[in-house]
Amino acid sequence: MAGRSRRGFGAIRKLPSKRWQASYVGPDEARHTAPTTFATKMEAEGWLLSERRGIDGGAWTPPKAEPVDAVPEEEADVTPLPTLAEWSRQWLSQRELRATTRDGYERLLANHILPPLGALPLDDLSRTRLRTWYAGLDPKTPRARSKAYSLLRSILNAAIDAELIAGPNPCQIRGAGVSARVHKIEPLTVDQLETLVTAMPQRLQLAVLLGCWGALRYGEIAELRRKDIDVARAIVKVRRGVTWTNGKASVGAPKTTAGIRDVHLPAFLAPALVDHLARFAQPGPDGLLFPSATGQHIWAPTFAKPFREAREAAGRPDLRVHDLRHTGAVLAAQTGATLAELMARLGHTTPAMAMRYQHAATGADQRIAHKLDQLRASPPTPLGNR
Repeated sequence: MAGRSRRGFGAIRKLPSKRWQASYVGPDEARHTAPTTFATKMEAEGWLLSERRGIDGGAWTPPKAEPVDAVPEEEADVTPLPTLAEWSRQWLSQRELRATTRDGYERLLANHILPPLGALPLDDLSRTRLRTWYAGLDPKTPRARSKAYSLLRSILNAAIDAELIAGPNPCQIRGAGVSARVHKIEPLTVDQLETLVTAMPQRLQLAVLLGCWGALRYGEIAELRRKDIDVARAIVKVRRGVTWTNGKASVGAPKTTAGIRDVHLPAFLAPALVDHLARFAQPGPDGLLFPSATGQHIWAPTFAKPFREAREAAGRPDLRVHDLRHTGAVLAAQTGATLAELMARLGHTTPAMAMRYQHAATGADQRIAHKLDQLRASPPTPLGNR
């Protein structure tokens, strides 16, 4: 690979001829290459410096290209930089990714990144061009928009590390990698939850209860087996999860070690566990708790069909399956659980998500005020006796 130097303005690379080539993206958003090559790297840097001064001083004009017949034959055979599409495929092929993650990246590339940018050489991806691309993404899908930006930034960081292009990364749009939540989640009330459970098919009622009172993910629920349930202590052992890629189920360990956990259920769910195991679970320790009609995992869209009917009965047409876990997390937060306890129960590795549920616990500030009232009403205790 021909050597390429990173720098704040422009790029310098060493050609197979041992001479140095300099280029930069000008105010016209086109890449301009020095009309001649240089014997030393210092000479190439000097040329870039003079071009930068012209731009800053408002006296810039595009450098004149050298006549084709004046380019030495040994330098004319420089391998062009890969296009974004070519480099993206190479980058993706060299990474060890979960099947669902790889599928998500491929969808982002196919739907949002490569159609407008894929044919461009890597060094044609300027800041202005990427800002135009980002502005053209649908603002009604902020999550996909931020994911596409973050993926492209990672791909270009890898190109810089591979010395294909010079830094800094042209993906520099403040706040582009963060998306605001469009769907505002309103936790279920206890009455709504009971109505929702009753409206579900009997063989799936426990799945809703586990989603809410255990705050389990759907993929964790769908993969539960008899050996994962400790009925005597009302404990669910989360050790695996199921995901689907192109409709094909794949069972694997949680993404992080924090996802491997024992979830204690409220004691009132013990009878529901016993009843479900007796009536609906497959036999044997590896039997699925929620098998499909064909004896396989219940695909999320299949579960969603009766769920949509049940949420209407509960008066919550806005509810999504994942919102069951959100309700469970808020219920846990309302008990006064600490941040660390919420993280352990939910299988989170960072406090950011658990903090959201703490903040969402309605009435928390009112409970604090009530406790302050109690403190004020209590007879004063001497400090030495506290």
